Amino acid sequence: MSLQEILKQRSLSKCELCSSTSSLSVYAVPPSTDQTATAEHSLFLCSTCREMLQNPEKQEANHWRCLSESMWSEVPAVTVVSWRILKSLNSKAWAQDLLQQLYLDEENLKWAMSATLASESSSASASEEQTPTRDSNGNILNDGDTVTLIKDLEVKGAGFTAKRGTIVRKISLTDNPLHIEGKVNGVQIVLIAAYLKKA
Repeated sequence: MSLQEILKQRSLSKCELCSSTSSLSVYAVPPSTDQTATAEHSLFLCSTCREMLQNPEKQEANHWRCLSESMWSEVPAVTVVSWRILKSLNSKAWAQDLLQQLYLDEENLKWAMSATLASESSSASASEEQTPTRDSNGNILNDGDTVTLIKDLEVKGAGFTAKRGTIVRKISLTDNPLHIEGKVNGVQIVLIAAYLKKA
């Protein structure tokens, strides 16, 4: 029996989330793919539910009120996807209420969190790839920090020397982790982070 036939039988030819009977097809629950999905990791969904899962920006929150019934399914894939949808709608009071009622055992909760964690960890690793800007003591500098110059710096083009001990407030980071921007004597200049100390 094909995967589609198995799911059709399991779902009684209805969308496993909203019970629609039109335009039904197999949906592989991430992180499974169409190539690796088994019946346990797939759902039989209508085109509306499928479209909203694949394109979250097209999501219509009220459509997912149907989960108040389907989330009680004995099919783990249904409860996992219900949890993910309700989690994404956490700003809605009704979705919060449903999420609090929805129980997932440890294994299925890990599965439910795997897709959301995957997107979070990819953005976290992207930010980790950016080298932080550090002061002379190795402290990480951030936009808006206040720093003090630890040596006299001649400001080329502005015709003055920024003296040691000068305080620079509300600095801005640059694309170069070795430099920051800040105002000295009313002039916006680029400063070398190694010659600064975080205040």
